[in-house]
Amino acid sequence: MKTHHYIFLTTILFVILFYDQNVGLNLGIIGLVYAFLTFFRTPKRNKTKTFIFLFATSILSSFAFAWYGDFPSFLAVAGSLLLLSYRSRNRRMKILLLIPVFVINFFTSLFRILNFDKWLPKRNVPGLWQKTLAFVLIPLILVSVFFGIYAAGSDHFASLFTDVELDLNFWQLIAMIVLGFFIAFNYWNFAVERFIYKNNRMLENDFKQRVIQKPTYSFLDLDAERMSGVVSLFALNVLLIFFIITYNYEQFYEAVKTPVRLSEETHERVNAVILSIVMSILVIMFYFKSNFNFDPKAGFMKILAGIWMVLNAVLVISAMVKNSEYIINYGCTYKRLGVYAFLILSLIGLVLTMVKIQFRKRNAFLFNTMAWYVYGAVLICSYINWGGIITEENRKRKDFDLNYHRTQINFNEKQLLKYAEEKNDHRLKSEILNSEQVKLQQNEKFLSKVLYYQTLP
Repeated sequence: MKTHHYIFLTTILFVILFYDQNVGLNLGIIGLVYAFLTFFRTPKRNKTKTFIFLFATSILSSFAFAWYGDFPSFLAVAGSLLLLSYRSRNRRMKILLLIPVFVINFFTSLFRILNFDKWLPKRNVPGLWQKTLAFVLIPLILVSVFFGIYAAGSDHFASLFTDVELDLNFWQLIAMIVLGFFIAFNYWNFAVERFIYKNNRMLENDFKQRVIQKPTYSFLDLDAERMSGVVSLFALNVLLIFFIITYNYEQFYEAVKTPVRLSEETHERVNAVILSIVMSILVIMFYFKSNFNFDPKAGFMKILAGIWMVLNAVLVISAMVKNSEYIINYGCTYKRLGVYAFLILSLIGLVLTMVKIQFRKRNAFLFNTMAWYVYGAVLICSYINWGGIITEENRKRKDFDLNYHRTQINFNEKQLLKYAEEKNDHRLKSEILNSEQVKLQQNEKFLSKVLYYQTLP
Protein backbone atom coordinates (compact mmCIF):
# COMPACT_ATOMS: atom_id res chain seq x y z
CA MET A 1 0.00 0.00 0.00
CA LYS A 2 1.02 3.58 -0.62
CA THR A 3 1.06 6.38 1.93
CA HIS A 4 -2.35 7.72 0.92
CA HIS A 5 -3.86 4.25 1.37
CA TYR A 6 -2.64 4.14 4.98
CA ILE A 7 -3.99 7.67 5.58
CA PHE A 8 -7.48 6.95 4.23
CA LEU A 9 -7.68 3.50 5.82
CA THR A 10 -6.81 4.68 9.32
CA THR A 11 -9.06 7.74 8.94
CA ILE A 12 -12.05 5.49 8.16
CA LEU A 13 -11.13 3.21 11.06
CA PHE A 14 -10.86 6.21 13.40
CA VAL A 15 -14.36 7.39 12.44
CA ILE A 16 -15.83 3.88 12.92
CA LEU A 17 -14.21 3.47 16.34
CA PHE A 18 -14.75 6.96 17.79
CA TYR A 19 -18.03 8.22 16.32
CA ASP A 20 -20.59 8.59 19.13
CA GLN A 21 -18.18 6.98 21.60
CA ASN A 22 -16.09 8.06 24.56
CA VAL A 23 -12.38 7.30 24.65
CA GLY A 24 -11.74 3.81 25.99
CA LEU A 25 -11.24 0.45 24.35
CA ASN A 26 -11.35 2.14 20.93
CA LEU A 27 -8.04 3.96 21.51
CA GLY A 28 -6.38 0.68 22.46
CA ILE A 29 -7.70 -0.95 19.26
CA ILE A 30 -6.55 1.85 16.97
CA GLY A 31 -3.18 1.87 18.75
CA LEU A 32 -2.73 -1.82 17.91
CA VAL A 33 -3.73 -1.21 14.28
CA TYR A 34 -1.26 1.68 13.92
CA ALA A 35 1.51 -0.42 15.51
CA PHE A 36 1.00 -3.44 13.23
CA LEU A 37 0.59 -1.33 10.08
CA THR A 38 3.79 0.55 10.93
CA PHE A 39 5.65 -2.73 11.44
CA PHE A 40 4.60 -4.11 8.06
CA ARG A 41 5.27 -0.78 6.31
CA THR A 42 8.78 -0.30 7.72
CA PRO A 43 11.71 -1.39 5.51
CA LYS A 44 13.75 -4.30 6.82
CA ARG A 45 16.87 -2.14 7.22
CA ASN A 46 15.04 0.04 9.76
CA LYS A 47 13.76 -2.87 11.85
CA THR A 48 16.51 -2.53 14.42
CA LYS A 49 16.43 -3.78 18.02
CA THR A 50 15.22 -0.34 19.11
CA PHE A 51 12.40 -0.47 16.56
CA ILE A 52 11.33 -3.96 17.72
CA PHE A 53 11.41 -2.72 21.32
CA LEU A 54 9.20 0.25 20.42
CA PHE A 55 6.84 -2.04 18.49
CA ALA A 56 6.48 -4.21 21.61
CA THR A 57 5.92 -1.21 23.90
CA SER A 58 3.32 0.19 21.47
CA ILE A 59 1.35 -3.05 21.71
CA LEU A 60 1.69 -3.23 25.51
CA SER A 61 0.74 0.45 25.87
CA SER A 62 -2.35 -0.07 23.71
CA PHE A 63 -3.45 -2.92 25.97
CA ALA A 64 -2.64 -0.77 29.03
CA PHE A 65 -4.90 2.02 27.79
CA ALA A 66 -7.70 -0.43 26.96
CA TRP A 67 -7.36 -1.74 30.54
CA TYR A 68 -6.98 1.53 32.50
CA GLY A 69 -7.92 4.36 30.13
CA ASP A 70 -6.08 6.95 32.24
CA PHE A 71 -3.61 9.74 31.41
CA PRO A 72 -0.35 7.80 32.07
CA SER A 73 -1.46 4.99 29.74
CA PHE A 74 -2.51 7.57 27.12
CA LEU A 75 0.92 9.20 27.40
CA ALA A 76 2.56 5.79 27.02
CA VAL A 77 0.60 4.75 23.91
CA ALA A 78 0.96 8.16 22.24
CA GLY A 79 4.70 8.34 22.99
CA SER A 80 5.31 4.75 21.89
CA LEU A 81 3.49 5.15 18.58
CA LEU A 82 5.17 8.47 17.79
CA LEU A 83 8.59 6.97 18.54
CA LEU A 84 7.73 3.90 16.47
CA SER A 85 6.75 6.03 13.46
CA TYR A 86 9.78 8.25 14.01
CA ARG A 87 12.24 5.35 14.06
CA SER A 88 10.54 3.61 11.12
CA ARG A 89 11.50 6.61 8.96
CA ASN A 90 15.11 6.91 10.08
CA ARG A 91 16.83 4.49 12.45
CA ARG A 92 19.52 7.00 13.43
CA MET A 93 17.26 9.86 14.50
CA LYS A 94 17.73 10.87 18.15
CA ILE A 95 14.82 10.70 20.56
CA LEU A 96 15.39 14.33 21.63
CA LEU A 97 14.25 15.55 18.21
CA LEU A 98 10.90 13.72 18.38
CA ILE A 99 9.00 16.63 19.94
CA PRO A 100 10.40 19.31 17.56
CA VAL A 101 9.56 17.12 14.54
CA PHE A 102 5.92 16.59 15.47
CA VAL A 103 5.39 20.14 16.78
CA ILE A 104 6.61 21.52 13.45
CA ASN A 105 4.39 19.06 11.59
CA PHE A 106 1.41 20.08 13.71
CA PHE A 107 1.71 23.70 12.58
CA THR A 108 2.65 22.97 8.97
CA SER A 109 0.19 20.12 8.36
CA LEU A 110 -2.45 22.31 6.67
CA PHE A 111 0.03 23.50 4.04
CA ARG A 112 1.36 19.98 3.50
CA ILE A 113 -2.16 18.56 3.15
CA LEU A 114 -2.97 21.11 0.44
CA ASN A 115 0.20 20.20 -1.42
CA PHE A 116 -1.52 17.19 -3.01
CA ASP A 117 1.30 16.40 -5.42
CA LYS A 118 3.56 15.49 -2.50
CA TRP A 119 1.37 12.76 -0.99
CA LEU A 120 -1.14 11.73 -3.66
CA PRO A 121 0.13 9.59 -6.58
CA LYS A 122 0.46 11.14 -10.03
CA ARG A 123 -1.23 9.30 -12.89
CA ASN A 124 -2.18 10.36 -16.39
CA VAL A 125 -5.14 8.00 -16.56
CA PRO A 126 -7.52 8.27 -13.59
CA GLY A 127 -7.74 5.08 -11.54
CA LEU A 128 -10.53 3.85 -9.29
CA TRP A 129 -9.46 5.83 -6.27
CA GLN A 130 -9.16 9.07 -8.27
CA LYS A 131 -12.66 8.56 -9.68
CA THR A 132 -14.01 7.80 -6.20
CA LEU A 133 -12.32 10.90 -4.79
CA ALA A 134 -13.37 13.18 -7.67
CA PHE A 135 -16.90 11.90 -8.29
CA VAL A 136 -18.01 10.75 -4.82
CA LEU A 137 -15.97 11.93 -1.83
CA ILE A 138 -15.35 15.58 -2.73
CA PRO A 139 -18.95 16.24 -3.92
CA LEU A 140 -20.32 14.38 -0.86
CA ILE A 141 -18.21 16.44 1.55
CA LEU A 142 -19.18 19.72 -0.14
CA VAL A 143 -22.89 18.84 -0.26
CA SER A 144 -22.82 17.73 3.39
CA VAL A 145 -21.13 20.92 4.60
CA PHE A 146 -23.45 23.21 2.68
CA PHE A 147 -26.51 21.17 3.67
CA GLY A 148 -25.61 21.77 7.31
CA ILE A 149 -25.15 25.50 6.68
CA TYR A 150 -28.43 25.87 4.78
CA ALA A 151 -30.39 23.75 7.25
CA ALA A 152 -29.15 25.92 10.11
CA GLY A 153 -30.13 29.10 8.23
CA SER A 154 -33.61 28.10 7.01
CA ASP A 155 -36.29 26.19 8.90
CA HIS A 156 -38.30 25.63 5.68
CA PHE A 157 -35.27 24.16 3.96
CA ALA A 158 -34.64 21.88 6.92
CA SER A 159 -38.31 20.88 7.05
CA LEU A 160 -38.06 19.44 3.53
CA PHE A 161 -35.99 16.63 5.00
CA THR A 162 -37.92 16.03 8.23
CA ASP A 163 -39.41 12.83 6.89
CA VAL A 164 -35.92 11.41 6.46
CA GLU A 165 -34.85 10.21 9.87
CA LEU A 166 -31.15 9.52 10.26
CA ASP A 167 -29.73 8.90 13.69
CA LEU A 168 -26.63 10.84 12.75
CA ASN A 169 -24.81 13.63 14.51
CA PHE A 170 -23.57 15.49 11.43
CA TRP A 171 -21.14 17.87 13.14
CA GLN A 172 -19.65 15.13 15.28
CA LEU A 173 -19.13 12.99 12.18
CA ILE A 174 -17.36 15.86 10.41
CA ALA A 175 -15.21 16.45 13.50
CA MET A 176 -14.26 12.76 13.65
CA ILE A 177 -13.34 12.74 9.95
CA VAL A 178 -11.21 15.88 10.28
CA LEU A 179 -9.49 14.71 13.49
CA GLY A 180 -8.93 11.18 12.18
CA PHE A 181 -7.47 12.48 8.93
CA PHE A 182 -5.29 15.00 10.76
CA ILE A 183 -3.82 12.29 13.02
CA ALA A 184 -3.38 9.81 10.17
CA PHE A 185 -1.77 12.36 7.84
CA ASN A 186 0.76 13.52 10.42
CA TYR A 187 1.53 9.95 11.50
CA TRP A 188 2.06 8.45 8.05
CA ASN A 189 3.33 11.51 6.20
CA PHE A 190 5.28 13.62 8.69
CA ALA A 191 8.15 15.69 7.36
CA VAL A 192 11.61 15.99 8.87
CA GLU A 193 13.07 19.37 8.00
CA ARG A 194 16.63 19.63 6.73
CA PHE A 195 17.86 21.65 9.72
CA ILE A 196 16.64 18.85 12.04
CA TYR A 197 18.70 16.31 10.13
CA LYS A 198 21.71 18.60 10.57
CA ASN A 199 21.08 18.93 14.32
CA ASN A 200 20.76 15.17 14.57
CA ARG A 201 24.48 14.89 13.75
CA MET A 202 25.26 17.26 16.62
CA LEU A 203 23.51 14.90 19.08
CA GLU A 204 25.81 11.92 18.49
CA ASN A 205 26.93 10.20 21.70
CA ASP A 206 30.57 9.76 20.72
CA PHE A 207 33.22 12.05 19.31
CA LYS A 208 33.97 11.24 15.68
CA GLN A 209 37.58 12.25 16.13
CA ARG A 210 39.92 13.36 18.85
CA VAL A 211 39.26 17.00 19.76
CA ILE A 212 42.19 19.39 19.50
CA GLN A 213 43.16 20.88 22.84
CA LYS A 214 42.35 24.59 22.99
CA PRO A 215 41.06 27.00 25.64
CA THR A 216 37.30 27.44 25.94
CA TYR A 217 37.63 31.15 26.64
CA SER A 218 40.06 33.69 25.24
CA PHE A 219 40.74 35.16 28.69
CA LEU A 220 41.71 31.76 30.24
CA ASP A 221 44.49 29.47 29.04
CA LEU A 222 44.27 25.67 29.39
CA ASP A 223 46.23 25.48 32.66
CA ALA A 224 44.10 28.17 34.31
CA GLU A 225 40.87 26.56 33.14
CA ARG A 226 41.99 23.14 34.38
CA MET A 227 43.03 24.58 37.76
CA SER A 228 39.65 26.35 37.98
CA GLY A 229 37.96 22.96 37.63
CA VAL A 230 40.17 21.37 40.31
CA VAL A 231 39.60 24.19 42.81
CA SER A 232 35.85 24.33 42.12
CA LEU A 233 35.31 20.58 42.44
CA PHE A 234 37.45 20.39 45.60
CA ALA A 235 35.45 23.21 47.21
CA LEU A 236 32.14 21.66 46.11
CA ASN A 237 33.15 18.30 47.60
CA VAL A 238 33.90 19.92 50.97
CA LEU A 239 30.62 21.84 50.83
CA LEU A 240 28.66 18.69 49.93
CA ILE A 241 30.17 16.70 52.82
CA PHE A 242 28.94 19.31 55.30
CA PHE A 243 25.54 19.39 53.61
CA ILE A 244 25.19 15.58 53.80
CA ILE A 245 26.01 15.67 57.54
CA THR A 246 23.48 18.42 58.32
CA TYR A 247 20.90 16.92 55.94
CA ASN A 248 21.00 13.52 57.63
CA TYR A 249 21.03 15.06 61.11
CA GLU A 250 17.86 17.03 60.33
CA GLN A 251 16.20 13.96 58.86
CA PHE A 252 17.08 11.26 61.37
CA TYR A 253 17.99 12.91 64.69
CA GLU A 254 15.79 15.97 65.17
CA ALA A 255 12.68 15.77 67.35
CA VAL A 256 9.64 14.00 65.87
CA LYS A 257 7.29 16.40 64.08
CA THR A 258 3.62 16.22 63.12
CA PRO A 259 2.81 14.18 60.00
CA VAL A 260 1.81 17.31 58.05
CA ARG A 261 5.00 19.18 58.91
CA LEU A 262 7.09 16.06 58.27
CA SER A 263 5.45 15.66 54.86
CA GLU A 264 6.20 19.26 53.91
CA GLU A 265 9.83 19.02 55.04
CA THR A 266 10.35 15.68 53.28
CA HIS A 267 9.15 17.01 49.93
CA GLU A 268 11.13 20.25 50.36
CA ARG A 269 14.32 18.29 51.04
CA VAL A 270 13.72 15.87 48.20
CA ASN A 271 13.23 18.83 45.84
CA ALA A 272 16.52 20.27 47.12
CA VAL A 273 18.28 16.93 46.50
CA ILE A 274 16.92 16.63 42.96
CA LEU A 275 17.88 20.25 42.16
CA SER A 276 21.32 19.62 43.62
CA ILE A 277 21.79 16.54 41.40
CA VAL A 278 20.69 18.41 38.27
CA MET A 279 23.07 21.29 39.04
CA SER A 280 25.88 18.83 39.78
CA ILE A 281 25.46 17.15 36.39
CA LEU A 282 25.43 20.56 34.66
CA VAL A 283 28.67 21.51 36.43
CA ILE A 284 30.31 18.27 35.26
CA MET A 285 29.07 18.91 31.73
CA PHE A 286 30.61 22.39 31.89
CA TYR A 287 34.05 21.21 33.00
CA PHE A 288 34.15 18.02 30.91
CA LYS A 289 33.13 19.41 27.57
CA SER A 290 34.76 18.51 24.26
CA ASN A 291 38.44 19.32 24.80
CA PHE A 292 38.73 18.40 28.48
CA ASN A 293 37.50 14.88 27.77
CA PHE A 294 40.89 14.29 26.12
CA ASP A 295 43.05 16.40 28.43
CA PRO A 296 45.92 14.14 29.63
CA LYS A 297 46.50 16.44 32.63
CA ALA A 298 42.87 16.31 33.86
CA GLY A 299 43.37 13.09 35.89
CA PHE A 300 43.06 14.79 39.30
CA MET A 301 39.98 16.69 38.15
CA LYS A 302 38.38 13.37 37.09
CA ILE A 303 39.08 11.91 40.54
CA LEU A 304 37.44 14.91 42.22
CA ALA A 305 34.48 14.63 39.86
CA GLY A 306 34.14 10.92 40.71
CA ILE A 307 34.19 11.69 44.44
CA TRP A 308 31.56 14.36 43.94
CA MET A 309 29.30 11.95 42.04
CA VAL A 310 29.66 9.34 44.82
CA LEU A 311 28.78 11.95 47.47
CA ASN A 312 25.74 12.98 45.45
CA ALA A 313 24.72 9.32 45.27
CA VAL A 314 25.01 9.14 49.09
CA LEU A 315 22.70 12.16 49.27
CA VAL A 316 20.14 10.45 47.02
CA ILE A 317 20.28 7.22 49.06
CA SER A 318 19.77 9.24 52.26
CA ALA A 319 16.63 10.77 50.76
CA MET A 320 15.42 7.29 49.73
CA VAL A 321 15.94 5.94 53.26
CA LYS A 322 13.98 8.84 54.74
CA ASN A 323 11.18 8.37 52.22
CA SER A 324 11.06 4.66 53.11
CA GLU A 325 10.84 5.51 56.81
CA TYR A 326 8.07 7.98 56.03
CA ILE A 327 6.10 5.29 54.14
CA ILE A 328 6.59 2.75 56.95
CA ASN A 329 5.23 5.21 59.50
CA TYR A 330 2.44 6.87 57.52
CA GLY A 331 1.64 4.60 54.57
CA CYS A 332 1.91 4.75 50.76
CA THR A 333 0.64 7.58 48.55
CA TYR A 334 1.14 8.49 44.90
CA LYS A 335 3.48 11.34 45.90
CA ARG A 336 5.67 9.13 48.08
CA LEU A 337 6.04 6.57 45.30
CA GLY A 338 6.72 9.46 42.91
CA VAL A 339 9.60 10.54 45.15
CA TYR A 340 11.20 7.13 44.55
CA ALA A 341 10.79 7.59 40.79
CA PHE A 342 12.51 10.99 40.77
CA LEU A 343 15.31 9.83 43.07
CA ILE A 344 15.96 6.70 40.98
CA LEU A 345 16.12 8.84 37.81
CA SER A 346 18.54 11.17 39.64
CA LEU A 347 20.72 8.21 40.58
CA ILE A 348 20.67 7.00 36.96
CA GLY A 349 21.72 10.50 35.88
CA LEU A 350 24.72 10.33 38.22
CA VAL A 351 25.77 6.92 36.90
CA LEU A 352 25.48 8.13 33.30
CA THR A 353 27.58 11.17 34.18
CA MET A 354 30.31 8.86 35.45
CA VAL A 355 30.05 6.84 32.23
CA LYS A 356 30.35 10.06 30.23
CA ILE A 357 33.57 11.02 32.05
CA GLN A 358 35.08 7.53 32.03
CA PHE A 359 34.39 6.75 28.37
CA ARG A 360 34.78 10.30 27.03
CA LYS A 361 31.22 10.70 25.79
CA ARG A 362 29.75 13.93 24.48
CA ASN A 363 27.33 15.94 26.61
CA ALA A 364 24.56 14.91 24.21
CA PHE A 365 25.01 11.33 25.48
CA LEU A 366 23.46 12.32 28.81
CA PHE A 367 20.37 13.88 27.22
CA ASN A 368 19.90 11.09 24.67
CA THR A 369 20.17 8.34 27.26
CA MET A 370 18.14 10.06 29.99
CA ALA A 371 15.32 10.63 27.49
CA TRP A 372 15.03 6.84 27.10
CA TYR A 373 14.98 6.34 30.86
CA VAL A 374 12.23 8.96 31.24
CA TYR A 375 10.27 7.16 28.52
CA GLY A 376 10.81 3.91 30.44
CA ALA A 377 9.48 5.57 33.60
CA VAL A 378 6.32 6.59 31.71
CA LEU A 379 5.86 2.99 30.55
CA ILE A 380 6.25 1.63 34.08
CA CYS A 381 3.74 4.19 35.42
CA SER A 382 1.20 3.14 32.79
CA TYR A 383 1.59 -0.65 33.01
CA ILE A 384 1.37 -1.10 36.78
CA ASN A 385 -1.74 -0.55 38.91
CA TRP A 386 -0.14 1.70 41.51
CA GLY A 387 -3.50 2.53 43.07
CA GLY A 388 -4.10 -1.17 43.71
CA ILE A 389 -0.62 -1.55 45.23
CA ILE A 390 -1.08 1.49 47.49
CA THR A 391 -4.45 0.26 48.80
CA GLU A 392 -3.23 -3.34 49.18
CA GLU A 393 -0.32 -2.21 51.37
CA ASN A 394 -2.21 0.41 53.35
CA ARG A 395 -5.21 -1.79 54.18
CA LYS A 396 -2.87 -3.89 56.35
CA ARG A 397 -2.33 -0.86 58.59
CA LYS A 398 -4.36 -0.13 61.72
CA ASP A 399 -4.76 3.52 60.69
CA PHE A 400 -6.18 2.65 57.22
CA ASP A 401 -8.09 5.69 55.92
CA LEU A 402 -11.02 4.24 53.97
CA ASN A 403 -12.41 7.58 52.80
CA TYR A 404 -9.03 8.69 51.42
CA HIS A 405 -8.61 5.48 49.42
CA ARG A 406 -12.15 5.69 48.04
CA THR A 407 -11.83 9.28 46.86
CA GLN A 408 -8.13 9.86 46.09
CA ILE A 409 -6.83 6.51 44.82
CA ASN A 410 -7.76 5.05 41.41
CA PHE A 411 -8.27 1.45 40.23
CA ASN A 412 -8.36 0.05 43.77
CA GLU A 413 -11.94 -1.30 43.86
CA LYS A 414 -10.75 -4.93 44.05
CA GLN A 415 -8.59 -4.18 47.09
CA LEU A 416 -11.43 -2.26 48.74
CA LEU A 417 -13.74 -5.23 48.16
CA LYS A 418 -11.18 -7.47 49.92
CA TYR A 419 -11.14 -4.98 52.78
CA ALA A 420 -14.95 -5.05 52.96
CA GLU A 421 -14.93 -8.86 53.03
CA GLU A 422 -12.35 -8.88 55.82
CA LYS A 423 -14.54 -6.51 57.83
CA ASN A 424 -17.69 -8.42 56.78
CA ASP A 425 -19.11 -5.05 55.71
CA HIS A 426 -21.77 -5.83 53.08
CA ARG A 427 -22.89 -2.22 52.96
CA LEU A 428 -19.39 -1.03 51.99
CA LYS A 429 -19.16 -3.77 49.34
CA SER A 430 -22.47 -2.64 47.85
CA GLU A 431 -21.41 1.02 47.88
CA ILE A 432 -18.17 0.19 46.03
CA LEU A 433 -19.89 -1.88 43.35
CA ASN A 434 -22.67 0.68 42.91
CA SER A 435 -20.46 3.77 42.97
CA GLU A 436 -20.97 6.32 40.21
CA GLN A 437 -17.59 5.62 38.58
CA VAL A 438 -18.08 1.84 38.45
CA LYS A 439 -21.67 2.02 37.17
CA LEU A 440 -20.75 4.65 34.58
CA GLN A 441 -17.91 2.52 33.18
CA GLN A 442 -19.84 -0.73 33.23
CA ASN A 443 -22.76 0.85 31.35
CA GLU A 444 -20.60 2.40 28.63
CA LYS A 445 -20.92 1.33 25.01
CA PHE A 446 -18.57 -1.49 24.01
CA LEU A 447 -15.91 0.67 22.29
CA SER A 448 -15.97 3.21 25.15
CA LYS A 449 -15.41 0.65 27.91
CA VAL A 450 -12.38 0.59 30.20
CA LEU A 451 -11.64 -3.10 30.66
CA TYR A 452 -10.56 -2.86 34.30
CA TYR A 453 -14.09 -2.03 35.40
CA GLN A 454 -15.53 -4.94 33.42
CA THR A 455 -13.59 -7.39 35.65
CA LEU A 456 -15.40 -6.23 38.79
CA PRO A 457 -18.26 -8.45 39.98
